[in-house]
Amino acid sequence: MSETNAATEATVTATEVVLPGKVAPSGLRLVQRELPAPAAGQALVRVESTAVSFAESAMRRGRYYGQPAFPFVPGYDLVGVVEAVGPGADPALLGRRVAALTKTGGWTTAALLPAADLVEVPDGIHPDDAETLIVNGLTAYQMLHRSAKVRAGQTVLITGAAGGVGSVLVQLARDAGARVIGTAGLRHHEALRDLGVEPIDYRDPDLAARVRELAPGGVDAVFDHLGGASVSLSYRLLNRTGTLVSYSIAAALDDTRPILLDFLPLLAKLAFWNYLPTGKHASFYDVWAGAGKPDSAKREAFRARMRTDLTHVFGLLSDGVLTAKIAARFPLAEAAEAMQLAESSNRPAVGKIILVP
Repeated sequence: MSETNAATEATVTATEVVLPGKVAPSGLRLVQRELPAPAAGQALVRVESTAVSFAESAMRRGRYYGQPAFPFVPGYDLVGVVEAVGPGADPALLGRRVAALTKTGGWTTAALLPAADLVEVPDGIHPDDAETLIVNGLTAYQMLHRSAKVRAGQTVLITGAAGGVGSVLVQLARDAGARVIGTAGLRHHEALRDLGVEPIDYRDPDLAARVRELAPGGVDAVFDHLGGASVSLSYRLLNRTGTLVSYSIAAALDDTRPILLDFLPLLAKLAFWNYLPTGKHASFYDVWAGAGKPDSAKREAFRARMRTDLTHVFGLLSDGVLTAKIAARFPLAEAAEAMQLAESSNRPAVGKIILVP
């Protein structure tokens, strides 16, 4: 039997973190499950690193649009090594470190994934460092360069500049030659200044006035993760030709009403602003936009775009342009503690909270 065929017959027992329903972080369950051999087009990935993101906090509240029915395994992305491939998958993937954008299923020690969705991680990059840049790096890069098209000499405002996406946005914007104003808690201001950011306390009641002091004519772009009233304020802080990119509704995280009652008014507001006779532009960014159905031409185009952009982001990490920002590391078995820290206002550092299987 060839090495490749032997690999396709491999089976493993995976340890997974299961979200059983709308529970507190302490309600997460650790279970074991036997994974079958990879099917056609699949790869078995031994997970080395995954992480906690805003999506998991929203999902445990049942407030992430499009999330699966409970119970399920959370985990928006992962990094790992390919240990087996199914028929039709490229055998050259065996032994390679790869990254995957999963939306769910990342909080596990092993995962069966479509081989076509895997993006190779360059040699020399630590799996935890690569993990910080999958959903966060794609989101930041595409918002900055595909949505807002930020150029050297422009001024941008980033809300939540110390968070997972915000800390990558900061670095990419500075690399693009932009001036960066960022909102964050006071404890993170020194770290943000070290990154070249002009920080503002997100709790400052005169936040708008502080921004206008720094950018009297308005900013060229705002990247807003809060939604709600923050989006309206962000739009008002734009200059006459500025761009607003909204990419989350974190301010509505603890609401109890259906998520669509927060999401649809936001989309309507953005669309209305774009109909106004101004030079401003507003949009909502979704990393899954344009993904299409499996095996469709749209899905192939989506994969190609994701692979191109994520490979470029990994290249920036390899070249030292980007630095992986890790706030904390936890074993996978301590996912509850990691989620509690992620949702706390007392996060110890800038960056992402990593789970190590």
